[in-house]
Amino acid sequence: MSIVSCVSCGAKNRVPAAASGLPRCAKCKADLPWLVEGTDRDFDAVAATKVPVVVDLWAPWCGPCHMVAPVLEKLSRERAGRLKVVKVNVDDNREVQARFGAMSIPTLVLLRDGREVSRQVGALPARELERWVDQHSA
Repeated sequence: MSIVSCVSCGAKNRVPAAASGLPRCAKCKADLPWLVEGTDRDFDAVAATKVPVVVDLWAPWCGPCHMVAPVLEKLSRERAGRLKVVKVNVDDNREVQARFGAMSIPTLVLLRDGREVSRQVGALPARELERWVDQHSA
C-alpha cells in the first residue's frame, strides 16, 4: 500500500499494489497515478489489471535506471487510469528477472492482458520513452 496525492485535488489516498479496479481519489473521484513495487511473491497479482502495465526491471546501482525512473513517474501521473507502472528491483527479485529474461537493465516490458506486447532494453530519452509507451499501450 502506498500513499499517493491526487493530481486533481491534492488529497492523499492509499493505493494498493494489487486491485481489481482502478485507484480513484476518495475525495474527488479522479483517477490516481498507479506506480507500485512488484516482488517475486506478488508479481502476478500486481501485474493483473485491465490497463496496460509497464514493468520496469531495474537496480539501485544502475545509473540509466535512475534516468528512466522520473519519466515513468511522470507517465503514471499523466496517464492515470490508463497505465500502471510496476517497478521490480532485479537484485531482490531474481524470479521475475528470470521470467522476463532480463540480462541488461533497465529493461522495460509492456504488458497488456498479462501478455508481453513490447520490450525496451536500455534507457531512452523522455520523448522516445513516452512514444514507445503510447505506441504499444493503445
